[in-house]
Amino acid sequence: MVGTGRTHGYEFVSAEHLDKLRDAGRLLVETRRYGNVYAIDRQAIEDRHAAGYVPVTHMGNIRDLRRLIGTVPDSWLRVLLWVPREVTEQRSQARGDADTSKRLTAWDETLADLEANTDAGFFHLRIHTDQLSPEGAAKEITSAYDQLRTAGRLREEACPP
Repeated sequence: MVGTGRTHGYEFVSAEHLDKLRDAGRLLVETRRYGNVYAIDRQAIEDRHAAGYVPVTHMGNIRDLRRLIGTVPDSWLRVLLWVPREVTEQRSQARGDADTSKRLTAWDETLADLEANTDAGFFHLRIHTDQLSPEGAAKEITSAYDQLRTAGRLREEACPP
């Protein structure tokens, strides 16, 4: 990530480093939001997969998600993590975010994006994070992943071609 804000869960890099990754063709997706640039490095995904881990990414819009999954969408388990707008506001205020209004605008934009660009079968799993603990969500995601993989419905490559 290039920018400012919360650091937990993000790897911050300089704009120059991001340029080098982009020039080397390593960026699968770049997303701009809240004045930051969020990017997914192909090499990091492939390295984690090669080490036996299941890579997980966070996407904030359908266009970038479609770019990430490419022409072979079933290389990825697609999970929609959702929360009502009111809960988004409460959580943001409880964290002390200075940009709660921007986060609510992003929520509104995300809802419109989902309604315009997905159908009922696009996501393999939908989880309402206000109704399930993080541990419960992780168990549901793991179970869905295992079921799809066992059924041969997920390809085993780390990144689509």
